[in-house]
Amino acid sequence: MFESPHSDHFRRQVATSIFACVVGRSSVVDLSTSLLAVRRRIAAAALALAAAACGDGAPRPADLIIAGGPIYTGRTDAPRVEAVAARGGKIVFVGAAEAVQAFVGPETRTIDLAATFGAGAALYPGFVDAHAHFDGIGMRETTLNLDDVASVAELVARVAAVAAETPAGATIVGRGWIETGWPEGRMPTKEDLDAAAPDAPVVLGRADGHAVVVNSAALAAAGVGPDTPDPDGGRIERGPDGAATGLLVDKAMAFVDGLTTAPSETELRLIFAEADAVYTARGWTGIHNMSVDPDHAPLLETLSDEGAIKIRLYNAIESDGLDALAASGPRASENGRVVTRAVKLYVDGALGSRGAALLAPYSDAPNTDGLLLLSRKDAAAAFDLALRNGVQIAVHAIGDRGNVLVLKWYEDAFARTDAADRAVAEPRWRIEHAQIVRPRDIPRFSALGVIASMQPSHAIGDLHFARARLGDARLDGAYAWTSLTQSGALVAGGSDAPVERGDPLIEFYAAVARRDLKGFQGPDWRPEEALSREEALALFTKNAAYAAFEEDVAGTIEIGKRADFTAFSADIMTIPEAQIPEATAVLTVIDGEIVHQAAAR
Repeated sequence: MFESPHSDHFRRQVATSIFACVVGRSSVVDLSTSLLAVRRRIAAAALALAAAACGDGAPRPADLIIAGGPIYTGRTDAPRVEAVAARGGKIVFVGAAEAVQAFVGPETRTIDLAATFGAGAALYPGFVDAHAHFDGIGMRETTLNLDDVASVAELVARVAAVAAETPAGATIVGRGWIETGWPEGRMPTKEDLDAAAPDAPVVLGRADGHAVVVNSAALAAAGVGPDTPDPDGGRIERGPDGAATGLLVDKAMAFVDGLTTAPSETELRLIFAEADAVYTARGWTGIHNMSVDPDHAPLLETLSDEGAIKIRLYNAIESDGLDALAASGPRASENGRVVTRAVKLYVDGALGSRGAALLAPYSDAPNTDGLLLLSRKDAAAAFDLALRNGVQIAVHAIGDRGNVLVLKWYEDAFARTDAADRAVAEPRWRIEHAQIVRPRDIPRFSALGVIASMQPSHAIGDLHFARARLGDARLDGAYAWTSLTQSGALVAGGSDAPVERGDPLIEFYAAVARRDLKGFQGPDWRPEEALSREEALALFTKNAAYAAFEEDVAGTIEIGKRADFTAFSADIMTIPEAQIPEATAVLTVIDGEIVHQAAAR
């Protein structure tokens, strides 16, 4: 099939191109993927009409043209094209390789994907991580990184090596350990850390960010003793003798906050620069930046305007910044790449550290059903203020009880606030993680217009312990991307880095394979919840754009939208699933600016 020159859509294409020239913009035509010669002649005719309107016989040259490989637009009407052109940070052409030649000028930079990066390289709309922690990504690069520690013994050795070089009295800080798969079959304890660093306080964050393990020196410095009560929303893990084991969960982590110091502005600049370099090199063009210190937002704006960081940041600040954000309204950097519009709250903890709030006790710990970190009263006050002032709410909810409560509290807030009193008609509130949901609650996301912001890699990491935590029955609503999507909910895809690695290829693979990186899935890990590749692409492109109120300017490759692109070394829409994580990011483009390019092959 090809488009008739008498069709309404074709007439709109031509009219749009002519209008663009008249008002001084580019002459552009949005073409479909057909390679039929007649279609190309129609395209050429449209370009000629548009160029005639400009009066100079040709479109204005583009700054950047990308061709020479499959280009996936993310659109259902024209899912794949041959070429794209950008000028002034915007897309001005999408279509056939032959027709894009009209946009070549003396200053145009042209990239042939196959010739530059090898056969198989493919281009996509810019990938956006819809849930990550920008400061944590940078701190992982600048502090003791325990992501790859494979045992308690190795953890002890790593800490001992750092302790040997640490000044007396200074606290040793690290993060990233996770005990899943360790030969010892347990979490580390204060005794383990005492052996490595008997004198200096040690504070090591678990990968999920919801627990720390500390040594005896840290417990003593923090004043945590046998009679110290658990704080609301927190837990001091204790052994059979009642003594603290060294593990502090959720709000109990606050006991050791005073043992560490906040980074200086100079240190923050380094942390953010490291995060930017890592993430753009992986192919991300944007991050929905979670749990942001409100004081960091102005610095991030400054760094972006200075060009010190390139990536887009959509900030969800911590709850103590809600009043100020509600009073000021959404804010943005001068270049528009850093936007602060949302507030992040927590209703529960994490599954791995047994802080996720469950409707029934943990299968492997019947003495607990998790922790609640937010009260109904506090939630209601925050939600009402946000609705009246156009602040997007994003609540962390992992357990089924946590999700039940947040959905109910959202519903109540919407009912309390008339549409006329809302600052925006569609609040687009979010539940971050939505990991364990009762099957009967899944349709409530769509019914309430709540976005499920989920991280596929959690499913392929958690599969090694989730069944033990939950039993089999509760897995029916666990990591249920397909069920949510089919129910009509919008699912935005992220990584939760530095909890996870933060690699778009791992996230995409997890969404479509639902297996760990070795191909393991385990018994009945609900394989029907795996997504199609088209659905997975949407998670990180157009769905992420919608979740940030940016669907009109981002998320797909089409004329007039931002020139944000991600290219990988392989076509992840067609290669075997197992090969997806083996690909690499070869090109990252933001606003038409190349911010990462791999070496030519």
